[in-house]
Amino acid sequence: MSLRLSTVILPVRRWHEGGKERWQRAEDLGFHTAYTYDHLSWRTFRDGPWFGAVPTLTAAAAATERIRLGTLVTSPNFRHPVTLAKELITLDDVSNGRVTLGIGAGGNGFDAATLRRADEEPWTPRERADHFGEFLPLLDRLLTEDSVTYEGERYAAYEARNIPGCVQRPRLPFAVAATGPRGLRLAARHGQAWVTTGDPKVSESGTPEQSLEAIRGQVGKLGAACAEIGRDVDGLGKVLLTGFTPDRPLDSFDAFVDFAGSHAELGFDEIVLHWPLPGTDFAADEKVFERIATEALAQL
Repeated sequence: MSLRLSTVILPVRRWHEGGKERWQRAEDLGFHTAYTYDHLSWRTFRDGPWFGAVPTLTAAAAATERIRLGTLVTSPNFRHPVTLAKELITLDDVSNGRVTLGIGAGGNGFDAATLRRADEEPWTPRERADHFGEFLPLLDRLLTEDSVTYEGERYAAYEARNIPGCVQRPRLPFAVAATGPRGLRLAARHGQAWVTTGDPKVSESGTPEQSLEAIRGQVGKLGAACAEIGRDVDGLGKVLLTGFTPDRPLDSFDAFVDFAGSHAELGFDEIVLHWPLPGTDFAADEKVFERIATEALAQL
């Protein structure tokens, strides 16, 4: 599979003050997919503008024609499978089948605490994994069956109707973010693609070479998870969301080509770049970014 280049557009601009044009520019530059984050608020952006993912993607679907759209990533932290399925089917319809759902177990932070009472502790990593392990298979059913009744430990659905279903059949694709064994097994069983941001431990103090080896190890574990269920790992897309490893691929055109080449050799077929945002951790030269978007794949 050939390498594809995608972008993440953080939902921080008002739609009529540059937001709409950013998504249209992503299509003009030839990106394969334009994603956005699905959070209630996020890190240093908490006290500034931050818009909802599904309405933003719905507006982007109406403002574009070809580019795929998606979340990186949705999680059970503040979502329920039944209501999420209804929104996704609608978004898939509005976009005429151009949606990919990036989905993961979620993490600590504002999403984990916002819907809980002051005396409630956010879910532990194990609890997040438990919720995700039930959430994802139920969502899979909700997007492929006309009517679903289900009663589990954490979620329930009673005759949940999802007619007419997705434009994409049997449902829109899942890109499952995972690094631990339980998440990797879910990616192997339910995913059309797997997403990683690298190894957080290496990213904090490691080198680019150490990061590459850590990611190589993740790819190996994904292969083992696929082998457990008799699935060919080569048939599972592999997505690298950049910006969280020790590398600096947006420093220059050549830096990106070297970075992309070394990770493509590990089997990645999609690399996702954050759209430059001045004054943040994602600041970068927009001219370099646009040159990468339009010329880099030809070098690979």
